[in-house]
Amino acid sequence: MKDLNKYFDSKILKKLKGSSCLVTGGSGMIGREVVRLLNLAGARVTSISLDKLKIQKGVKYVYGDLTDFNFCKKICKNKKFLFHIAGIKGSIVTTKKRPASFFVPLLMMNTNILEASRLNKVKNIIYTSSIGAYNSAKIFKEKDIKYDSLPMDEYPGWAKRMAELQIISYRKQYNSQKFSIVRPSNVYGPGDNFDENNAMVIPSLISKIFKQKNSKKIIKIWGDGTAKRDFIYSTDCAIGIINACFYGHKSGPINLGSGIATKISSLVTELNKIQNFNYIYDKSKPSGYPVRVMDMSYAKKKLKYRNHHNLYQGLFLTYKWFKENQNEFKRKKNYFNE
Repeated sequence: MKDLNKYFDSKILKKLKGSSCLVTGGSGMIGREVVRLLNLAGARVTSISLDKLKIQKGVKYVYGDLTDFNFCKKICKNKKFLFHIAGIKGSIVTTKKRPASFFVPLLMMNTNILEASRLNKVKNIIYTSSIGAYNSAKIFKEKDIKYDSLPMDEYPGWAKRMAELQIISYRKQYNSQKFSIVRPSNVYGPGDNFDENNAMVIPSLISKIFKQKNSKKIIKIWGDGTAKRDFIYSTDCAIGIINACFYGHKSGPINLGSGIATKISSLVTELNKIQNFNYIYDKSKPSGYPVRVMDMSYAKKKLKYRNHHNLYQGLFLTYKWFKENQNEFKRKKNYFNE
């Protein structure tokens, strides 16, 4: 509990202790950190997932599908807090090749769990959206959110927005102030998707680096290394989510990121400090958006948000975890194998 004092106000810790908390996607990268922190705070935590994993002692793990509305209504009964984090994560290439694999289940699970939580009168509800719900820009600011524009991540971006609009509709029709929304940037950490066929840049690189350590093989990195991204370690994201569950009411989506524009070349340099490897930039491949960075000024004011891990620290912890758990991702639900 003492360690949690640097992350949370004493009022939050007092309210969490002994409270019944439901975490969807509780075995995922972000969800497992939310579960861990809630568990440390003395909450009674139930994790919902399609992964048959039990990670934390003292946590109730339930295997179930959020696309089943009756299941959602059942699990929301007598819950005080809902942390809806379950989602589908994949690379840009996978998003374009398998749009329905993102769009359809995201729509179903979001609609179901949010409506079930409303019907069951859950006291506090936090929904985890995404940076991909923003329309194209270099710097993302909450005041610039427009629902009549195209999201950057077309299909998953629309699905995320639909859930946000569902929450907005509750506020307008029922004057509900139970819901909070966050939009995380590029989150990475233990429990990430390390499948090289559809993983994001950090887990994909870590997997390749680990497999090719002590060899002379060259890893190809897409683009020229100049693209800039906002990377946030999963623990920092989880801290922001829990704080937003208490302080994010009566507001629109709140950014969760580092606020730092990190070049892909700088990311590679930091990874090289952890494990030396040979690489080249494949300029025949796209780099993606030149810049995607969160403006964190509102979150700092609203949530008193700050990062507790710099990029090197986060990468070191993630690489260490992967060395010890490199095959875990094979035991998790993969929407792209169907």
